[in-house]
Amino acid sequence: MFADAAFAAPRYGAGSLADLIPSVLASLGVPGETAALNLPPVRRACVLLIDGMGWDLLSAHRSYAPFLSSLADAAEPITAGFPTTTATSLTTIGTGLPPGHHGIVGYQVAVPGSDRIMNQLRWDPEIDPETWQPCGTAYQRAEQAGVTAAYVAFGGYEGSGLSRASARGSRYVAANDITELAVKAASSLTAGDRSLVFAYHSDLDTYGHMFGVDSAYWRLHLGHVDRLAEQIAGQLPSDAALYITADHGMVDSTSASRVDVESDPALSSGVRLLAGEARVRQVHVRDGAADDVLAAWRERLAGRAEIVSREEAIAAGLFGAVDDALRPRIGDVLALARGDTALIAPNAEPTESSLVGQHGSLTPGELRVPLLRFSTVA
Repeated sequence: MFADAAFAAPRYGAGSLADLIPSVLASLGVPGETAALNLPPVRRACVLLIDGMGWDLLSAHRSYAPFLSSLADAAEPITAGFPTTTATSLTTIGTGLPPGHHGIVGYQVAVPGSDRIMNQLRWDPEIDPETWQPCGTAYQRAEQAGVTAAYVAFGGYEGSGLSRASARGSRYVAANDITELAVKAASSLTAGDRSLVFAYHSDLDTYGHMFGVDSAYWRLHLGHVDRLAEQIAGQLPSDAALYITADHGMVDSTSASRVDVESDPALSSGVRLLAGEARVRQVHVRDGAADDVLAAWRERLAGRAEIVSREEAIAAGLFGAVDDALRPRIGDVLALARGDTALIAPNAEPTESSLVGQHGSLTPGELRVPLLRFSTVA
């Protein structure tokens, strides 16, 4: 689909976030799970997800993360799904399914049959998470197979729409700082005869958004993340494995690389709803305007973004196989940012448009994430 190496495609079924938890469950002896990642048998497993810690970023900052870098020497990256954004990735991990099946197909998506946009991190109180995302989760499958499942993360996320969509079936364990996360992730591993713990830390992503991944803030916090992983590894019981990954990488934007796609008449003509985020726009068009919008966006953003139709994106497998009922959630036209381009909407999204670090597209820096392994099994 893509004409050059600036973009890559998710590796569903052969090394993606959709393959991670099913492979972990298979290693824990849960029948019927696909072991695409061929993980060795254990009785206890912890998956630590560091939001925003892409493989390329970790590789470029090895001196700030000696423990993680030591594990990276024996590892290779896997891919996120598409778009490379947190809501999509957490649900891809939690269900073990590509986005085309679970339906969380972006940061902001159109609600079919309406003129509403739903932010899937913040959620819409009028939309039931179990209906919007009806697929069972890997945590439910773990519990049904006798594996105790815990989800360790900031307490403010407990009971949220995204948590219910992506992680129902697990026992939520609130951890409100990095120390609590280390302690509670390790202690949750000892529950039951077999256990699965998912631990989530978001601050590195926050520093990247606010100050950029090329900032002292991001680099210093990477050191804290390195210590977090080392502390969890140091508390593992004798029959356990720790897997460290991320939901996406990140690209820094500048004032010169930002394009206002909201107020440009050439880009707004024929547009009904503008969804997605700054690195991957999903454009929903007015009736009969799809071809004109596609052509206008291609002409206006030539060299700055790859513009594809919904049908082209689906045919290329960017979302995996897409259930027919979920197609209307995907934009009629998609714009995947190249280089450091950010496709901003300052009026509708003043905060998001001012962020330095951005993600969502399919550049290697956004798509490739680590899969680092540490085990106490002899």
